Amino acid sequence: MIPKTLRRGLFLAPLAAALLSGCNTVVLNPSGDIAAQQAQLIVVSVLLMLLIIVPVIFLVIYFARKYRASNTEAAYEPDWDHSTKLELVIWGAPLLIIIVLGLITWITTHKLDPYRPLDRLDASRPIPASTKPLVVQVVAMDWKWLFIYPEQGIATVNELVVPVDVPVRFKISATSVMNAFYVPELAGMIYAMPGMETTLNAVQNKPVTSFGISSNYSGAGYSDMKFAYRGVAQGDFDGWVQSVKAGGGNLDRANYLTLEKPSIKDPVRRYAGVDGDLFYRVLNRCVVDGVVCMDKMMMDDARKSHEMAMARMPQTAATRLAQANGEVCTTPNETVKKK
Repeated sequence: MIPKTLRRGLFLAPLAAALLSGCNTVVLNPSGDIAAQQAQLIVVSVLLMLLIIVPVIFLVIYFARKYRASNTEAAYEPDWDHSTKLELVIWGAPLLIIIVLGLITWITTHKLDPYRPLDRLDASRPIPASTKPLVVQVVAMDWKWLFIYPEQGIATVNELVVPVDVPVRFKISATSVMNAFYVPELAGMIYAMPGMETTLNAVQNKPVTSFGISSNYSGAGYSDMKFAYRGVAQGDFDGWVQSVKAGGGNLDRANYLTLEKPSIKDPVRRYAGVDGDLFYRVLNRCVVDGVVCMDKMMMDDARKSHEMAMARMPQTAATRLAQANGEVCTTPNETVKKK
């Protein structure tokens, strides 16, 4: 006879299945090769862990039922305290699974490094040697996403379109706070940080209409910080680029400063032109006129530190350093280059 609690569970099973059927399983069934490999890693990891979890749950239920107080037929051995075979199983099986899991994770972590250039379109197709990746510059703003296509000379807000079977190299930064760029169909998330640039290499393997999100809390408009994502054929991508060029405005530094102001639920915007150095200025935090770019500031600081160190250095050490740099000191006031 089936226990009452189990009968209730069986009755609710169809309802649970119906509710779960409406869930979006894009994480485990993506259309991009990088995301597909990550999904495979998740499945393999879960199965390996279930090799321990399922037997443990089964044995807990089995022992609880067999050795319950009302079961007088169960063996009672109060002096039992050790079994070498049991110890080997208890410690050996989890240890082997941890070793295998660690090995798989180590290999895939390096193989799926977001900075690592792609070497294949999918499991059966390598990338042709002549293929040039599409570069997309991504800026996480408050609370919207800016996408700059430097080679096409266009930009969009809250809309990302990429061609199918073309490697895409994302250069990612942020304006004010740390965020995270995540397109479940394409690849795993990667952080976007102000004053820093992160890289993500990915490829879309078939046409798709999906979405991207911010996966790191960044303030009041975080939950609405979403964007439309589409993977299209190369011809459709070229047509989309031409439509943006025909119907958009120009994203110069002045318009960017207006766009940068915090806003929530921004509609899709398209720009037919964009300043060539805009992403560089966003990255180095010098969009505003008169502000020194971070990279130039660091170069100046490094140069001044070098000059101060040289000035404090003893003459003999300075001579050796000059010789190493290709200079020979002949007199205290004269230097000549090595021939």
